[in-house]
Amino acid sequence: MENIAPQLYTLLVFMVIGSVVAVETKNLLSAVISVSAVGFALSVAFLFMGAPDIAITQLVVEVLVLIILIRGTILLDNTAVETHGDTLAVVASLIFFGLLLGFGAMIFGSTGFPEFGEPVMRVSRVYVQTGLPATHAANIVTSVILDFRAYDTLGEATVLFTSVIGALALLRKDGKVRREEVASA
Repeated sequence: MENIAPQLYTLLVFMVIGSVVAVETKNLLSAVISVSAVGFALSVAFLFMGAPDIAITQLVVEVLVLIILIRGTILLDNTAVETHGDTLAVVASLIFFGLLLGFGAMIFGSTGFPEFGEPVMRVSRVYVQTGLPATHAANIVTSVILDFRAYDTLGEATVLFTSVIGALALLRKDGKVRREEVASA
């Protein structure tokens, strides 16, 4: 694994800037976009660290949380937040998000390629060579997912299941009690 510290430090700087924008802005939608940019940068950082499965899980959870937060932000009638638009925060968030995506695509597309003829994933060679004899599974994919990476697979399935159940609980229409119904009862 080559030295990826500069890329990770750059992503860390982008995440810190996104966090500061999210905390300091008065526009809730800009804050949600900034927080999602931090999550997407974390997903790219996981890719650099050689954990594509965790990056995919982070990305799925980030998309679900972004949908829920944007819906909640749009539906929210919060009088504590100033009513005029905070144009600078929106523009800064959009520029930050665009730069983050462009930088991530540039770094991901230009680094980390193995030499010509080398396998892309070196760990997979060990799985392929020892997977079937060690586990006696009928399928190499099954042996990797359920024997070599069982705890990781269980954790990913739990995260995905929990995020989907949480999204369904927050976005459901049936079963919600309206404030007027509670007040009249």
